[in-house]
Amino acid sequence: MSHLGNFLVDSLALSATFIYGSTGEILTEKAGHLNLGIPGVMCMGGAGGCLMISIAMNWGVPQPLIALLGVLGALIMGALMGALYSFFAVTLRANQNVTGLTMTTFGVALMKVLMVKDDIIYLKNDRLAEAVACFRFPFAGRGDKLQTLGFMFFLAVIVAVLATYVLNRTRTGLSLRAVGENPATADAAGINVTRYKYLATIIGSGIAGLGGLYYIVDWMGSNEAYKTIEGLGWLSVALVIFVLWKPWLTIPSGFIFSVLYTCANHVSSISWINGTMEDTYLFQMLPYVFTIIILIVSSVRNKRENQPPASLGLSYFREDR
Repeated sequence: MSHLGNFLVDSLALSATFIYGSTGEILTEKAGHLNLGIPGVMCMGGAGGCLMISIAMNWGVPQPLIALLGVLGALIMGALMGALYSFFAVTLRANQNVTGLTMTTFGVALMKVLMVKDDIIYLKNDRLAEAVACFRFPFAGRGDKLQTLGFMFFLAVIVAVLATYVLNRTRTGLSLRAVGENPATADAAGINVTRYKYLATIIGSGIAGLGGLYYIVDWMGSNEAYKTIEGLGWLSVALVIFVLWKPWLTIPSGFIFSVLYTCANHVSSISWINGTMEDTYLFQMLPYVFTIIILIVSSVRNKRENQPPASLGLSYFREDR
């Protein structure tokens, strides 16, 4: 495969990280929650998945089950982070911005503590290679970048499409969007606002947690990958604005973000560019620049369907209804 082909496939594979993180955040924001804790959720999802993989390998679990248990571990850890966020934001009505930032700080720090403990999660050498191989179906064994398009990549696409269907074509999705737009009206219509806010945030965080596991084990396949998840988490939050809160758009837009993000690593290998280290840092800014441009364009056009949920970031006080 040519250098360009490897670059495009590599970018396509990385896009799954953004798809998981952004789809999870979109579901959360549709319920009216601005969860800036997504980077921490993705970090803890990665740690939870690696922990489950480590336990499964110690018990001699067959390879296919190792991957499934890893996915389950990431889902559960991400969901627990979502439940914790919901407890503060819904039950205690804490400020959502402060809560989210606290969750990020907590999640990133705890993940780093867990991932460096040799006797807890850390997967070394042959064990790491064995864990990575569990996630590489259906292209396991290939020597090119196609091997990174494992089952979790296709799962990410399915999740984004399914989230779009639920939000736009089901009664549950309609109720969820009503809660995000006007919780008082939804409450008056008999919709359990608290339940929807909890479930949307927990499920969304569980999905975002999968992005952390995918990045560490499947895409990077490295013990050191956990050090860079936080930045991808912030990009996933930015992508929500880029796709205008439409889950299906995370698929092509995630690829665009991935191309912009990974091109910095390929600049030095393109002879006619003669890139330097300083140029690499400039290229890493591109996803954020694109987000700013999209934000400006959507604000100028000022179409209602391109705006966030009306109650985003606002706590609901039922007694004020």
